[in-house]
Amino acid sequence: MPAMLLFAGMLFGLMSFTTQLQAQNVKPVTVESSKDYDGTIAALKKAVSGGGMMVLAEINQGKILEMTGLKINAHSFFIGNPNMGKKAFSADPAVGVVIPVRVNLYEKDGKTYINYFKPSDLLAGSGNEQTLMIAKMLDDKLGMMVKMLSK
Repeated sequence: MPAMLLFAGMLFGLMSFTTQLQAQNVKPVTVESSKDYDGTIAALKKAVSGGGMMVLAEINQGKILEMTGLKINAHSFFIGNPNMGKKAFSADPAVGVVIPVRVNLYEKDGKTYINYFKPSDLLAGSGNEQTLMIAKMLDDKLGMMVKMLSK
């Protein structure tokens, strides 16, 4: 039961965050993968390590949602680089709401998609030039990684 309450709280927080982003006209980047769902997960993990980052945490949302009766392939990864994280958190500890970056994979109608919010969009209003510079570097890394997965 505590796990369900935690999940419900996270879902409510995400809905609130999503509403705020819509008000700011921030949209996720969504790209169709050239691989199936399991192949995309494997390729993402490989691309992350090849890009000098690491998977810091992951959530199998499909497995969690299965408890509600929903059958879906969905998985989120929190990715980052501890050295870049050190620089970002040293400049502004509030970056923790954005960094590490969350990348979501899901399957819909037999196709697999990768989506994420650009860190620079999420940190645009922070007023901190150093964190914005780091966020733009993360944008570039994510863009290259997703481009590889879409080929």
